[in-house]
Amino acid sequence: MLARILVLGRTLALALAVLAAAPTRAGDDGVVRVKSAYPADETIVRLKNDIAAKGIRFFVEVDQSKLAAEAGVKLTGVRRSTLLVFGNPPLGTQFLNARPAAGLDWPVRLLVQEDAQGNVWATYTDFGWIARRHGIDPGTEQFKTASGVIASITAAVQAP
Repeated sequence: MLARILVLGRTLALALAVLAAAPTRAGDDGVVRVKSAYPADETIVRLKNDIAAKGIRFFVEVDQSKLAAEAGVKLTGVRRSTLLVFGNPPLGTQFLNARPAAGLDWPVRLLVQEDAQGNVWATYTDFGWIARRHGIDPGTEQFKTASGVIASITAAVQAP
């Protein structure tokens, strides 16, 4: 447990440096998009490896493209869509304890999509936006840590 906290602390320091190269935000919806320098499969592998290296628990990978195809539905606007769900229960449960409805946004969801032009994007919901949505102070150490961690994870694939 202490080792995970130390890893998260180091990750936060790295992430603060990464935040200088701010990803694209889309209006007031809290959506953050980070363009990947890699193809979709490699992006997913790199993200999952970075999550594992940080000692963060990986829950599930949902291949939304496959599910759509199995349902006979064609996705429009994207060639591929995969949802990664992961989190750090000792950290995430603090948000649920602050406001139980925050469970709608935890654990963390990171969407990897390849658009019609072949660009690959890692997309997630800004944690400050999540905090405001649930009436939780986004300036707490927990939110700063979570924001730093997601920035660090997406930096593992971020295009220059």
